[in-house]
Amino acid sequence: MEKLVKKEAGGQRPEASGTETGVSENRTKQMKIDSWRDLEAYKNAFVLQQLIFDSSKAWPKSESYSLIDQIRRSSRAIGANITESWAKRRYPAHFISKLTDADGELQETLHWLASAEACDYIDSETAADFKSKASIIGRQIGGMINKHESFCS
Repeated sequence: MEKLVKKEAGGQRPEASGTETGVSENRTKQMKIDSWRDLEAYKNAFVLQQLIFDSSKAWPKSESYSLIDQIRRSSRAIGANITESWAKRRYPAHFISKLTDADGELQETLHWLASAEACDYIDSETAADFKSKASIIGRQIGGMINKHESFCS
C-alpha cells in the first residue's frame, strides 16, 4: 500500500503556519503551491482512490453497478472537488463550498468502505488502512477550510 503524505498544504502565504496541521513554520515558508497538483490533500485523495479502485477489481461482478460504481465515484469525487476548490479560490465562499463537497464525498466513501467490509469484500486490516488514509485526508481538508484565507487571494 502506498503511504500518504501527512503534512498539510499550508497555502502560499508564509503566515499560514501549521502547528495545528503539523507543518513547522519554516517548512510552510518554503512551500509554494502553484497548482492543485501540489496540494497534499489532493495527492492523498488520488492515492486513496487508486487503492480503492485496485481493491474493488476483486469484488463480485454482481456489485459492478452498485457498490463498486458508488465507491469508485465517491472516492474519485474527493480529489475532483479539491481540484475545483483550487479553481474557485478567488471567492472564499466558493472555495470553502467545494472543500465541503470534497469532505462530503470522503464521508460517503467511508460509508461504502464500511459496506464493503460488512460484505467481506475487504478484510478489517485493509478497511482500517483505508479509513486511516481517509482520516488524514479529512484533517487536510479541514485544515484548508480553517485556513482558507491562506489559499484565497
